[in-house]
Amino acid sequence: MKEEKKIRDEQRESAENDGMTDAAETEQEAAAGKTAQRADAGVSKEEYDRLKAERDNLVERLARTQAEFENARKREARERNEFRDYAVAGAVEQILPVLDNFQLALKSTGSAEQLRTGVELIVKQMEEALRSLNVQPVETVGAVFDPRVHEALEMVERNDLPDHQVFDEVRRGYRIRERLLRPALVRVASNSQQKEA
Repeated sequence: MKEEKKIRDEQRESAENDGMTDAAETEQEAAAGKTAQRADAGVSKEEYDRLKAERDNLVERLARTQAEFENARKREARERNEFRDYAVAGAVEQILPVLDNFQLALKSTGSAEQLRTGVELIVKQMEEALRSLNVQPVETVGAVFDPRVHEALEMVERNDLPDHQVFDEVRRGYRIRERLLRPALVRVASNSQQKEA
């Protein structure tokens, strides 16, 4: 019996040693496998470490570049908003005196003729303010109808005027340099005698 127990203890000890040996062998085989893979790829450990460091550096540079791009995008949006506010402020500065004069006219107790004269002066002041902002009225009365700058309210039969001539401006149109802000609303002559000829 003692011998059987001794044999069993030896077998168990042998199995435990084999297990430890197997684990150590597995780790050694894995390390050897990685070395073999690097060797198969023709890359030494130094070369592998250098490439890994280079990759890490590129990943870091990419993250930094993405952050810089995002910051630039936010800065551009902020500057665009600031520019818009600056442009609006410049326009409003030109128009505020006109508003002041309208408010004075409303407080006025003069006659209708005096009020009309005051409003005419205010309109001239407003036109001057618009000109200072490079806003010009669209040519209308006497011009040939142009759908790019005119919007026809109606066509009226008028044999005393050339066909498609604008004869009445209902609402003035404006442009800033070459850009149309709004078309002029006009009445246009329709001359059937000219159409027949």
